[in-house]
Amino acid sequence: MSNAVEGMRLVEEPRQPLSMNPKRFAMWLFLSTVVMLFASLTSAYIVRQAEGNWLYFELPRLFYITSFVIIISSVTMQLAYFAAKAGNAERLRFMITFTAVLGLVFLVGQFMAWADLVGHSVHLVGNPSGSFLYILTGLHGLHIVSAVIFLLTVLTAAYRGKMSPGTLLPIELCTT
Repeated sequence: MSNAVEGMRLVEEPRQPLSMNPKRFAMWLFLSTVVMLFASLTSAYIVRQAEGNWLYFELPRLFYITSFVIIISSVTMQLAYFAAKAGNAERLRFMITFTAVLGLVFLVGQFMAWADLVGHSVHLVGNPSGSFLYILTGLHGLHIVSAVIFLLTVLTAAYRGKMSPGTLLPIELCTT
């Protein structure tokens, strides 16, 4: 029998199937859904604006400030990932905490900007321009709420010592 096996030759090596961690796949699926949602809303915004009956108003300055805050939170989250990769638990916990605080600052700023809009008679119901702005910023706020919850989950794991260079998936997903 050994001679029969030796006489056989393998025509093609079996291919390694494509695989991805199910949690990573779910995260990318979620992000793809979010991108499609915001792309469709942006498209609807542009189309509706072209139809006329559009109220033009100045965005509250807080929207620009909160945009800067959320960009800084991306930097601090990346620094948290680098700390986890290096095994620096103290820096990891600090950076995740700082990122979560920035997320909360963003949300408070959004609510304050909405109050400013109401003060300038821009409401959810009334003119489509205000409606689109509230829907876009509200959905983004909901996205940030889910991110802060995820951050707090990862932070809890970091405080319990479950975050190390060998177990980076939760922090990788959070960073993504």
